[in-house]
Amino acid sequence: MSDDVEHRLAAAAQAVRELELTQQRCADLRTRQDQIRAEVESLQGQCDLDQKAVERLEHLSFARIAASLKGSRDETVGRERAEADAARYRVADAQERLDAVLQQLRVAQARCDQLASAPQSYEAMLTEKEQHITESGDPHRAALLGLAAERGRLNGELAEMDKALHDATAARQALLQVRDTLGSARGWNTYDAFFGGGLIADAVEHSRLDQAAGEAADADQRMAVLRTELAELDQTAQTSPLIAISSATKFVDMWFGNIFTDLAVRDRITQGQQNVEHSLQVVNEVQQQLSARIAQAQARLAQIEADRRDVLSQ
Repeated sequence: MSDDVEHRLAAAAQAVRELELTQQRCADLRTRQDQIRAEVESLQGQCDLDQKAVERLEHLSFARIAASLKGSRDETVGRERAEADAARYRVADAQERLDAVLQQLRVAQARCDQLASAPQSYEAMLTEKEQHITESGDPHRAALLGLAAERGRLNGELAEMDKALHDATAARQALLQVRDTLGSARGWNTYDAFFGGGLIADAVEHSRLDQAAGEAADADQRMAVLRTELAELDQTAQTSPLIAISSATKFVDMWFGNIFTDLAVRDRITQGQQNVEHSLQVVNEVQQQLSARIAQAQARLAQIEADRRDVLSQ
């Protein structure tokens, strides 16, 4: 009976801890959902304006006549089309990020619903604990059950820290992939810009940039997931805060702007490489801090087990 009470009390405390962390995750995800939804609406509005600009130049209008008279219509239409394509890309990227956040929120909210009764169950276990201590007459039972409750909460936090460390590792791998692809793109860009690489070099460079853009979007999402994990741990933990990951740490926008020359593309690649290196440094620090915090929690769990054995041997 005593061991059963300890086990159920630890499980109840762990469930409460998981609920606290998951509720914080939901709150952070709702904030991100509102921010990204507003971003999607703003980008969609700009996209509509850019598309209308293309349509005005493509059809008979004063703007088309004026551009034709200046001998610059094809260049103007081409620039407007490029800006419209860039705007659609931004909208698609933001919508993809919004969809990812909504999916994470659905999963987190479902888990919150499953854990909704955890506080009441824990309170019931505390009542049972008090009754058990009173009825047993064993002076050591209070200490044992106190250790069980602490063990449960630590196990709950440890599970979340393990998940955050896994997310940090995934983010790091995504960043390393972006770094490799950008390095390849830079090499082909240099060959194309300074050594007359020709059509093949140009095609390979563009292929690498497309690949890097997709990988950068994946890295953005993985960094966002990690940011949520760290936010919920810091909101509820009693230990020192983990290093923050800025919501501005993104790569997709580095491709946009007036890119019309190989040197301009080279500058954007350099900017992307700098972003990757900074983000890798941040993620490495997060991994180190998480590993240290996990080690502390594991050490405390080991001490709790040793204290439990000491109490039982008295």
